[in-house]
Amino acid sequence: MKKFLSEFVGSIEYKNVSGTDLSKIEVDSLVFDSRAVKAGSLFFALPGTHTTGNRFIASAIKNGAVAVVYEGEITDDENKSIEESMAGREVAFLKVKSSRFAMSPMSACFYDYPSKKLVVYGVTGTEGKSSTVAFIWQLLRLSGFKAGFISTVQYSLGGEAIANPEHQTTPEATIVQRELYEMLENGCTHAVVESSSHGLSEKTNRLGDVLFDCGAFMNVTLEHLEFHGTYEQYKSDKANLFRTLDKHEHRKSIAGKETVVPAVGIVNLEDPAAVYFADCTANKVIGFTTEGKAGKHAVESGAVELPAVPSGIPVVSAKNIVSTSTGISFDLTVGGKSVSVKAPVPGAFNAYNIMTAIISVNETTGKSIEELAAACQKLESVKGRMTVVDEGQPFEVIVDYAHTPSSFETIFPPVKNRCKGKIISVFGSGGERDTKKRPLQGKIAAEYCDYVILANEDPRGEDEMALLRDIAAGSIEGGKVEGKDLFLIPDRPTAIRKAFALAGKDDIVLLLGKSHENSIIFKDHIMPYDEISEAKKALGELK
Repeated sequence: MKKFLSEFVGSIEYKNVSGTDLSKIEVDSLVFDSRAVKAGSLFFALPGTHTTGNRFIASAIKNGAVAVVYEGEITDDENKSIEESMAGREVAFLKVKSSRFAMSPMSACFYDYPSKKLVVYGVTGTEGKSSTVAFIWQLLRLSGFKAGFISTVQYSLGGEAIANPEHQTTPEATIVQRELYEMLENGCTHAVVESSSHGLSEKTNRLGDVLFDCGAFMNVTLEHLEFHGTYEQYKSDKANLFRTLDKHEHRKSIAGKETVVPAVGIVNLEDPAAVYFADCTANKVIGFTTEGKAGKHAVESGAVELPAVPSGIPVVSAKNIVSTSTGISFDLTVGGKSVSVKAPVPGAFNAYNIMTAIISVNETTGKSIEELAAACQKLESVKGRMTVVDEGQPFEVIVDYAHTPSSFETIFPPVKNRCKGKIISVFGSGGERDTKKRPLQGKIAAEYCDYVILANEDPRGEDEMALLRDIAAGSIEGGKVEGKDLFLIPDRPTAIRKAFALAGKDDIVLLLGKSHENSIIFKDHIMPYDEISEAKKALGELK
C-alpha cells in the first residue's frame, strides 16, 4: 500500500509545522516503533510511561521516515538531533493533540477503511475472549465463510492460525487496520477481533475506527485498574464496543456486494453488568446463560441467585452441562427448542464461549442453530486454555490462562466437582499491575485447592517475593499454612516440579496464568518460557 500523505491526513486535525507540501510525500508504511522504520515510513511518536516518543524522532528519520506525527513540544536537544538526521531531506512534521489517538483514523484511511468491507465481530470481557474469538472464527470457516481473526493467542489473515508472539491482546491501530486490510486482500469476508478494554479505551483508540457489526460481552470483573483507574471506567471502556454498533448503518460492501449486515449485541446474563452493556446500544441484544452451572456455582446443587433477566431480551441457555477432561456437552435452548451440543474442548466454562460463538454466527450469517451445533464437534481448543498435558503420568495436568479472581471462581469449582484426588495449583500475579486482586486470588485458591504453590508470572519491576506474599496473605486467611500446604517458589520451573512431586494418582495439577505466553518479564531481562513445554520436560524427569 502506498499513498501520498495528503490522501489520508484529512482524517485528523493537525498543524503542518514543517510547511511541507503533503501531496509530494509518499508513504508506504505506518510505524510507531522507530526501530521498525524504513524508507517511506510515517512515524508516530507516541507518549510512553517513562519517556516520550519525541526522543526517537531523530532515529526514525535516520532510518528513513518521510513524515512524523507527534504531540507536545520538541526540546532544543531533540531538534538539534532531528536536524542532523535529516541531512537535507524533506520530512513532513504534523503536530496533533494526541499522536496515539490519531493513529486510528489515519490508519483506517490509509488502508481504505477495510472494516467497511468485512462483517466484523468484537468480543470483550475479562475472561473468555480468546476462546470465544477462536470458536467464532472456526464456526465461520466450518460454515463455508473465509474469515480472519486477531487475538491474544493466535491470529489469522485468512489462512491457518498463527501464534501471536506479543503479550498484547489488541494491537495498536496501525496493526489492526493493516491486518484487516490483509484479510480483505486474502479474500476474507468476515473478521473477528478480540477487543480488550485497553483497545476500546479512548486513551489508546486502537479500535476507534473499526466498524463492528456484532459485539459480545463475556463478563467484567476486577482487572486492569492500574490503567482504567476505577471499575466503572473499566466497564465503560469495554462498553464502547456496544456503543460502536450504533455509530454506523451496517451497510457494507461484502465480496463486492452491497449488504446490510444484521447488527447484534450479545451479553452474559450471569454478569450484573449485562443490563449496562445492553443499554449501550439501540440494536438487537441477545442474552445467554448457563443458569450458574458453568461458573462459580457449578458445585452447588441448590437454586442460584443470579441477576434478573432484563425484559425484552431473548434468552439462550445451556442446560445439562457435562464436562470431562476431553470435552463438553450440553443442551442449548433457544425459543423453547433444545439442541444437543458436543465439543472436544474441556472446561465447563466453555459453555459460555461456545454459546456466544453459535449466537454470533447464527445472527450474522443465517446459518441455523442445528447446523452450528453439529459443527461444534469439530471445534479445537485454544493453546493454553484448559490444555491437558499427558505424558503418561498418573495425575492430570491442565494449563490455563486463568489469572483473575473471577476466572479462578470459574475454573476451580467444575474441576473440584470431578476431581477424585487432590487439587494442586501453581500461579502468580503480574507485577506493576492491579494489586487488589492478589489476596483475592490467594483466598479463592485456598478454598478449592489442597496445595497452593505461588510462582512468578511477570514480576516486571517488583520484588518477586513481596509480590508473592501479597497473594499468600489471602491463602493464609483461607486457612493455608506456609511450608505445609502453601509454598512460595518464585522460579516457575522449580514450582512446577514441586507440584508434580506432591501429585499422586487421581490428582489434578493446575498451571495457571502463563498459558500461551512465550516469556517471563523481569525488571532487567525477559526470560524465554513456554509453560506447556516446561510441563512436558518436568513430567519426563519423573520417568
